[in-house]
Amino acid sequence: MVSKNAKCCVLLIFGIFFLINPVFAAINTVRPGETVFIGEQGLDITLAMEGNTQIGWWASAAPISTSSPTEVIAVSNPASFTISPNIFGSRTGVWYHLNPSGVANGAAFNIANPQLDIGIEDTTVNVDVTDKWVPTDDELRFRIDSNLYSISGRTGQSSTPITIRVQSPDGALFSSLISNSGVTTSIVNYPVTTTPEYTGSIWGTANRATYPPGTYTIWAECNVNNMKDNYGEVGKTISKKVSLLNQDQNPLIRGNVPTANPTQLSSTPTKKVTTFSTPTLTTSKNTPLPTLTALPVISVPPTTAEIVATPQPSPIKTKSAGFEAMLAGFALIAMLVFCTKK
Repeated sequence: MVSKNAKCCVLLIFGIFFLINPVFAAINTVRPGETVFIGEQGLDITLAMEGNTQIGWWASAAPISTSSPTEVIAVSNPASFTISPNIFGSRTGVWYHLNPSGVANGAAFNIANPQLDIGIEDTTVNVDVTDKWVPTDDELRFRIDSNLYSISGRTGQSSTPITIRVQSPDGALFSSLISNSGVTTSIVNYPVTTTPEYTGSIWGTANRATYPPGTYTIWAECNVNNMKDNYGEVGKTISKKVSLLNQDQNPLIRGNVPTANPTQLSSTPTKKVTTFSTPTLTTSKNTPLPTLTALPVISVPPTTAEIVATPQPSPIKTKSAGFEAMLAGFALIAMLVFCTKK
């Protein structure tokens, strides 16, 4: 039978383990000086308050030790505190817990405005393809830029969960992605520990049955302690949406020049020459020859350039076949007449 002292020792050991091991701290637990974000709800700031019931904020450059706080808020339930956008949206920075006299006696927490952005990189060719094209068969990774990584610095936290949204051309949302080697990676509550945070090459576009060609829409969300539900502004707890066109060829990334149509590859255009044959007129003895009509002469006006006159050849006169014999006959008759007179 276990003695009462042994039971007490076991309980003491477990108690010490819970105190020294921060893994068991919830993500909503805030300790003095840690960063919280606008929109977070249900925060346990009991430790951050150090027994005080008020927090105060001083405008920038105001002397804390010699001036009253610009804003004072009473904390009625430190175990469930909300960083309301309406109250704290314009009052970021360090908030101090105040003693009963209203004097700051230590930093309670630092309030920050969340910021979230996402990009896409083609690791096959090492190119940023955010809002661009990507060749099918390449592998992709995501780049997350955010100040929300500081949540991982809270006691007991090792990362900040941020969800990556990938929407297919038909509107379906993926909860995980598959690489070209077949490795599946969840993109829900992806652990972020720094900025920028790079995922591995977790998206392989070679699986065309799962990732058909088309335009994909990508964005990121963070809903730690309901911050997106309370403060769902683009660029804050939701990144702006970016697009990715997945297709078989991407000359903008590959550097390829689109190939011309084979019919357009001839360097010298070929002129098509049409040959007209001269028609042959065939007539019978009883068929009269057709009357040929002269074509009209088209005069071309001279250009403004200098006109060079070209000598034209003299026209060639033609004689009938019996003209020379007729002249000889006339000459013979003239001689006979002349001789007879003598």
